[in-house]
Amino acid sequence: MNHLPHWWQNGVIYQIYPKSFQDTTGSGTGDLRGVTSRLDYLQKLGVDAIWLTPFYVSPQVDNGYDVANYTAIDPSYGTMADFDALVTEAKARGIRIVLDMVLNHTSTEHEWFRQSLNKESPLPPVLYLARWRTGRPAEQLALQIWR
Repeated sequence: MNHLPHWWQNGVIYQIYPKSFQDTTGSGTGDLRGVTSRLDYLQKLGVDAIWLTPFYVSPQVDNGYDVANYTAIDPSYGTMADFDALVTEAKARGIRIVLDMVLNHTSTEHEWFRQSLNKESPLPPVLYLARWRTGRPAEQLALQIWR
């Protein structure tokens, strides 16, 4: 049986951190329109897919990896219409889009996290494996020296 490799096995995937990639509004923060504006260049480079780091709503404590809402775009990056335009324009150039989905943790502002603090939460216990408790003051902790 002749099996062709999946596109990603030999494809060129270009990671883009939208926050610093291209600013089109003069805000000092890159945005989705900035990514769209560079698609022709990426196509000339031979890029098969772009991997976008998080651009979801976030308090930006962890540069977007602290997601507060997985279904909304952080306004500093643009709108859902901007994302739709990026997808349409990338597809027209044969460029796939891979989204960085941070599913192993959320922001402390995400509703799942907030509910996990409540012992009476209706969330299944597997959603948040740890329940919170007050830790010991720092002066009670033994000094750790790693060698």
